[in-house]
Amino acid sequence: MANYDVLVIGAGPGGYVAAIRAAQLGKKVAIVDKEFLGGVCLNVGCIPSKALLKNAEVAHTLRTRGEEFGFSFKDLKLDYGAAVKRSRQVSERLVKGVEYLMKKNKIDVHIGTAKLTAKDTVLVTPKKGEASEHKAKDIIIATGASPMNVPGVETDIEQVLTYWPAILQEKLPKSVIIVGGGAIGLEFATVWSSYGVEVTLVEMLDRIAPLEDEEVSKELAKGMTKEGIKVKTGTKVEKVEKQKGSVKVSVSGKDGKETLEAEQVLLAIGFRPNTKDLGLEQAGVKLGQRGEVLIDDRMATNVPGIWAVGDVTAKLMLAHVGSAMGIVCAENIAGVETIKLDYRMMPRATYCHPQVASFGYTEAQAKEAGYEVKVGRFNFQANGKALGLGDYAGWIKLITDAKYGEILGAHMIGPEVTELLPELTIAQMAELTAAEISRNVHAHPSLTEVLMEVAHVSEGHAIHI
Repeated sequence: MANYDVLVIGAGPGGYVAAIRAAQLGKKVAIVDKEFLGGVCLNVGCIPSKALLKNAEVAHTLRTRGEEFGFSFKDLKLDYGAAVKRSRQVSERLVKGVEYLMKKNKIDVHIGTAKLTAKDTVLVTPKKGEASEHKAKDIIIATGASPMNVPGVETDIEQVLTYWPAILQEKLPKSVIIVGGGAIGLEFATVWSSYGVEVTLVEMLDRIAPLEDEEVSKELAKGMTKEGIKVKTGTKVEKVEKQKGSVKVSVSGKDGKETLEAEQVLLAIGFRPNTKDLGLEQAGVKLGQRGEVLIDDRMATNVPGIWAVGDVTAKLMLAHVGSAMGIVCAENIAGVETIKLDYRMMPRATYCHPQVASFGYTEAQAKEAGYEVKVGRFNFQANGKALGLGDYAGWIKLITDAKYGEILGAHMIGPEVTELLPELTIAQMAELTAAEISRNVHAHPSLTEVLMEVAHVSEGHAIHI
């Protein structure tokens, strides 16, 4: 039996970052994961998907806009298997980086299934070999989340997929039905349609990207439809039937009842926290209605010495939020100065095409919260860098408080908007106003100029419109 100050269960972006920060603060630390360092994000999620999206961008340009950019081919061949191989190389490189960080920070790594046998004891059972028990003064739960399923639908690795087999498959389907219009569904729709796959996107709610500003959802649906993706909102999946070589999906919605058919189906309807069989209930840890671990602002559960971060808490299921939670958690364990996270103001990014990025209140939410709202908007069509890139659909919408100038939120759709978030989120955190953003000189030509322009609009003195 080994004794630790801090033991982390789960080696994803929340868990491994918490482990590093705890080690930096002088704690003796161990981390446990049932499969791999880096979690879903680095291995089969955020990172490999971004590599695939880059390949998809190139493929889309060559397939549909070659003449515009001066490229011509007698026989263009797109090797999707090569794209997947590259995505695996990118993933493996980062995972090796995490392995290095564990060694650098003297963090013990245990690969196996973890279970609490007491509030200070964890049993680790590897796939091969004997189980071992480890004690810790503080235990951090960072076990992430798993895909939710449509009731009565059995998933596999060939016809009805979740994101995991979908991101690893090296052969493209000729046609696919994606169930779920959130980030995962939107990103896979972008990748596959860029290679010429016939994509149908089915969303039960009345708009895709349902957590975003309504105008963003509308603009995104317009852009995806233009790219040949069939977008069906307000549509519920009733039944999924596997056939030989195809899958039939019975749906009902505003277009009535119909049966869709494709070679594959991707289920991307959301995630459920991984709390099953961890021994949490036996340790007295309180769970919420969705099975999430309930925590306070310090990341502490109701049981002293047991903490939780990331998707398992269902606060905001994003890798960077999990990492931020991990740092705050480790700092609270060590008793050093830290911060309180404001989950509403966390950046949100979807890497579809066009890209979507946001934080804070939507216009409707701000009004509902009682703010006197001022809205600034600027289109990428008036931005020189966007025109040069040949990617100028979309706009930035800035929400501010009319009384004090406080930044309440921003909602963006367009080229590389996921890279434009930090200036606005740090401005909000530092209590800067749109007036100060407008005075910040931005390099020309750059996409960041749109941030300056939208701030000018908010202040009532638009320059380039």
